[in-house]
Amino acid sequence: MPTAQTNDSGGTVVFGIVRPCGHRLADGLKAEWTAHLCGMCLALRSDHGQLSRVVTNYDGLIVSVLTEAQSGPGPGRRRTAGPCPLRGLRTAPVARGEGARLAAAVSLVLASAKVRDHVADGDGLLKRRPLAAAARRVAAGWDRAGARTGAELGFDTSVLVDAVDRQQGIEALAGPGTALPAVTEPTETATGAAFAHTAVLAGRPGNRAPLTEAGRLFGRLAHLLDAVEDQEADAASGAWNPLTATGTPRAEARRLADDAVHGIRLALRDAEFTDGRLAHVLLAHELRVSVDRAFGTTACAHPGHGGAPAGHLPGTPPQAPGAPGMPGAPQGPHPEPPRPGSRGFLAGCAAFAALCCTCRMCCAESYEGPWSGKQREGCCHKCDCDGNCCDCDGGCCDCCGCCDCSC
Repeated sequence: MPTAQTNDSGGTVVFGIVRPCGHRLADGLKAEWTAHLCGMCLALRSDHGQLSRVVTNYDGLIVSVLTEAQSGPGPGRRRTAGPCPLRGLRTAPVARGEGARLAAAVSLVLASAKVRDHVADGDGLLKRRPLAAAARRVAAGWDRAGARTGAELGFDTSVLVDAVDRQQGIEALAGPGTALPAVTEPTETATGAAFAHTAVLAGRPGNRAPLTEAGRLFGRLAHLLDAVEDQEADAASGAWNPLTATGTPRAEARRLADDAVHGIRLALRDAEFTDGRLAHVLLAHELRVSVDRAFGTTACAHPGHGGAPAGHLPGTPPQAPGAPGMPGAPQGPHPEPPRPGSRGFLAGCAAFAALCCTCRMCCAESYEGPWSGKQREGCCHKCDCDGNCCDCDGGCCDCCGCCDCSC
């Protein structure tokens, strides 16, 4: 599973390999990304209760992003959420609808299966019987809740449960010489099914095949990068690691990761989107950054938006894919999100306390002033990463406008 990182708010722990740095999400894409993240979190709360919000993760929101990218914006796809400490006690537009609910259901079922796996392994505090029993009850409740929501959306979550259940058997049989794709197959199957169902929800059956392929490769990449990042810690603790168990060199792991990123780009080109800008940024460009980060080939001193330090691709300053007038851009201007107004004295005091407690004043690239609502620079706002948002893989990235085709 993806490693835990601090989310864009600087406080809550969120999981996932796709952790975009805020300065690379231009032209309102950061607000859209946040809308999907908060939408999934609130869908979890609405459908499954407060405790379920702990399974909010960066990768799960891609399911919501893909659904909306295919169906396009429409009435009822956004609602105004109430003040949240992780948004500086401000309201915000958040995603709602079937995409957010599917993302929530998938995240819940996969988290449930992972909890059961940890209980079976007796990891950490789960060695103690009372805690293990409590964890089993929570996991069983999440299973039922996720399956119920999935059924309402026409998605059979048993494919996810089956994939995770098969993982242990595959790992037990893996040894030196076993191909890594054989180990990552259950994860590939689960993510491929989730990505494909976004085409069903969006009413674009022709997208099922390419999105299944994109999801399959995304699952392979998530499993692979997790193994790369955890290999040393797993060796120290004696935990099972696919790279160590199969004797796969890091160079081969890097080749497989690069091939997966390239395959996802090709699959996205075969899918039809109403507005695929954010999906393209996350799945084509940010995945490349995730690979570089996992293998330590680039580094970014910016620890703010998007949670964890992320690499930046070499080149010129980033420009958002699908910018107006470029391929893949929707017609018409892209309005900037409205500027928030000032807070009252008491609300400002509460916001100040939240900013201090979540370290946003120190660690974020920028934050909203607690009383004025104006953007302020954090103490660590300088970023040493230069970069062009596009690595063209030998050709122009024809599904976005971030390339000038000179690469």
